[in-house]
This record gives sequence, structure tokens and C-alpha cells, in this order.
Amino acid sequence: MTTDSSSTNRAPAEGISTFKGQDRALRADRLGTGGLLLSVLAATAPLMVVAGVMPTTFAVMGIVGQPLLFVVLGTVLVLFSLGYAEMSRHVHNAGAFYAYISRGLGGTAGAGAAMVALVAYNSLQVGIYGIFGFEVSGLFATYADLEVAWWIPALAAALAVGVLGWLKIDVNAKVLGVLLVIEVLLVVVFDIAAVADPGTEGLSLHAFNPDTLTGAGVGTALCFCIAAFLGFEQAPVYAEETSRPHVLVPRVMFLAVTGVAVFFAISSWALTVATGPASVVPTSQEQSAGLLFFLTEERLGSTFTDVLHVLFVTGMFAAMLSFHNVVARYAFAMGREGLLPAAFGRTTGSSGAPGTGSLLQTGIAVVLVLTFALTDDKPTGDPTAPVLRLFTWGGNIGALGVIVLMAIASLSVVVFFVRRGAAGAQAWRLVTSAVAGIALVVIAVYTVKDFDVLVGAGPDSTLRWILPGVIGLALVIGLVQGAILRSRAPGTHARIGQGNEAFQLEKEAERTP
Repeated sequence: MTTDSSSTNRAPAEGISTFKGQDRALRADRLGTGGLLLSVLAATAPLMVVAGVMPTTFAVMGIVGQPLLFVVLGTVLVLFSLGYAEMSRHVHNAGAFYAYISRGLGGTAGAGAAMVALVAYNSLQVGIYGIFGFEVSGLFATYADLEVAWWIPALAAALAVGVLGWLKIDVNAKVLGVLLVIEVLLVVVFDIAAVADPGTEGLSLHAFNPDTLTGAGVGTALCFCIAAFLGFEQAPVYAEETSRPHVLVPRVMFLAVTGVAVFFAISSWALTVATGPASVVPTSQEQSAGLLFFLTEERLGSTFTDVLHVLFVTGMFAAMLSFHNVVARYAFAMGREGLLPAAFGRTTGSSGAPGTGSLLQTGIAVVLVLTFALTDDKPTGDPTAPVLRLFTWGGNIGALGVIVLMAIASLSVVVFFVRRGAAGAQAWRLVTSAVAGIALVVIAVYTVKDFDVLVGAGPDSTLRWILPGVIGLALVIGLVQGAILRSRAPGTHARIGQGNEAFQLEKEAERTP
């Protein structure tokens, strides 16, 4: 295995300012394999995917072979991870995507990626507040006979997430871990129940038949399903907070992506078994997001279903907290490197958390929730419109942004090792990165092409271009910022993607006689 001597045995480039205090570095040794794995897996929100994404994909796309799609996407993302994980051995930075892209494609491209990442992960996180508020409001109506506006629990969750984000990451890992394990166990119980009591077609494997992936809906179904994987790519964001990032980050990435692929493939197959492959699409269209609860009510009773409803909500909370942590760390990395004001590049007191970034994300969440709340047209229209817009718009904008980042990162991996003369030693990883990059570009094209379907807008709606245009605009703004920094502040531009290295190198220089 080659090593990147350029990142470990050089002095800071001329003009690079270095960091003078520990508040410029995230505290190491706080996360082991378990804590890191739970932190990234929580973002996948397994119950939200099984209860929400899977029935929607069956219903809207009419694709029976969703289990096979998870296998295909899992394979693509494993190929992506091979190069991405190898690069994580050489680059340890809380701004993972943009740091990797900076090292391969330069600081200007890195600045563009940084802005895309900030917008994408904010969109994903804030979008979940919509469906969270809607579901909590429904729980109050069902179990307490209380009418509570969706935005009230959404705002309460935003404040709770902000408080936890201010605290130590090990607190977050414990919260995320408990919620995640319970979610997974409940879904596994359903999977077993479905296999034990299948529908009229028995234990059919028809959903894994390639013939089920024909038709116009396959491309859009890929967009839906890849969103279910989002979270595994966050492992490098926490690299600075582990004792052995070169070991733990690749390990967690592969555990996460393979575990998610297997878990979701089996769970989506269990849905087809419970209804019967021939009936899964019409039943999903009839039940919508209630499909899983409809099936558990039949097989496991009302008490289990009630618990599932509650865990559906707590799982969303765990996902919001996970994305919040990622946004805060991206803001921290960007502040440390001059892409955001310097205040964002400092940690908070004894907790060592990126507190200013956490406050930024909380502020954005509160403002957007209030904005959508003000559009609530309950007296005259559909009371679910604002909350569903917040969820679908935010989720799909964010998913598109991460797909674009993964595609660019795949190219960056190839360039990174080629420029360092390691193409021969890393040849097979470069090939897998290139293949994954091409597949991700195809998925990104389908996502933009079918964005009207993804957000429930008409084919003539301007939203089909405006919403994906948010990611395009973020990329342009970041590239312009990078170009300006290169011209007017070359020292700051040279620091993009360097993370804590300049600070560490200066400390080493001070110790050298």
C-alpha cells in the first residue's frame, strides 16, 4: 500500500496560515468502531426507509424488483467506497467530501464541493423535520386526542437536536445507538413474520428477477433507493475524532454500506413476500406510507404496530441528529480553512464540539420550518401540503447534492493517486472508482431528468428545474469563491482541504531544535 508522503512530510505551503490553538482541532479518541458506525448508520433511518421510501417506490414507480435495486446500488457504492476509503487513509478532515476533492482536483473545485455539501446536508436534515412534525402531530391526534400543528413538534425537535449537537459526540452516539438498534430489531421481527406468514404467492423470489427492472420507472426508482444509503459516506467526517482514522474509517464505511444493502434488500423483499409480488404495487398505492403498519397489524397485532409508530418518529429524530452533526463539522472545517467566517472554525469549551456550526444549522432549521409553517393553508387547502413540500423538496435536493459529490469524489480519487505516481499500485481501486463514478453520473442525470416525479410536481412545473438548480447554484457560488480566493488570498486558497495538518506541522516545527 502506498503512502502519501506529500501530506505528511512537508512544511506548510508559503502563505498558508497555521492554527494556534486546540480549539481549531476536533478532539481525538472520542469515537471507536461502534460509536462511529452508529453515528453514520443513524442517518439511514432504517424504519423511515422501510415504512416510507420503499412503499413510495413501489407505488409511484411500479417497480417490483426494488430488492434487486438495493443489491445493484450496494454494489455500485462498494465500488465507490474502495477508492474513497483508501483516500481516507491519507486525508483526515472533518470536511470529508470537499477535502478529498480539493486534494485531487484543487482548491477551487474543493470550494465548490464544500458549498454543495453544506447545502445538501442542510437540505436533508431540514427536510426530515417536515415528516417528523407531521407524524408527531398524528400521534397526538391518535393517542391523546389533541390537535397539534406540525410545526410545533418540528421546532421542538430542532431545539433538542441543537442542544445535543452542542454536547459531546459520545452523548450523540449513545442516543443514536439506542434508537437505531431498536429500529433494526423491530424491522427484523417484521421480516421474520413476513417469511413465516407469506402472502398468497408464498416465499417467492420474483422480486430478484432482472425482468422486474424493465420500464420507464427504473431510473427514478434508482434515485429513490440511493437516498436510503445516505449516511455511510459520512464516516470520514468524523476522522479527526477517532484514534486510528486510517483503520476505523474504511472499516466503518464497508460495514455500513454492505450492512445497509443487505438489510434493505431483505426488508423490501419481505414486503413483496407479505403482499405477494403481484400485489405489492397496488397494495402500496392503496396504503402508501401505511403499508408496513398495515402488514404488521395483520401479523403482529396492534401493540407492536403502536410501538412501531413511535419508533418511526424516534428514528427520524436520530437521522436529524446525525445529519446535524455532519453539517456542524462541515461548517467547522470550512471556517477553519477560510471558506466561512473564522468563528465557525473553533470548537466549544470543554465539549470539544463544533458549537458555532451547530448553532448555524439549528438557526437554518428554525428559519426554514417557520417559513413553511407560514405557508400552512389548512383553512382553505391541503393541511399536509407545507410539511410534505418541506420533506420532499429538502430530501431530494439533498440526495442530488450527495450523488453529485460522490461522482466528483470518484474522479478526484483517480487524479489524486495518478498525480502521486501511485496509479500502478492502486490500479484496481482506480478502476472501481471510475466505474462507480460513471454509474453515479448516470443516476444524477436521471435524478435531474425526473425531478418533477421525485417532488410530485407536474412535467411543466418550473420546480423541476428550480429545485435541482439549488445544487447547481451552490456549486457555482463555491467555484466563484474559490476562484476569488485563488486570486486575492492565495494562502487561504492553498489551505483548502488541508484541515488540521497546517496546525500539526507547525507544532512539529516548534518542537524541532
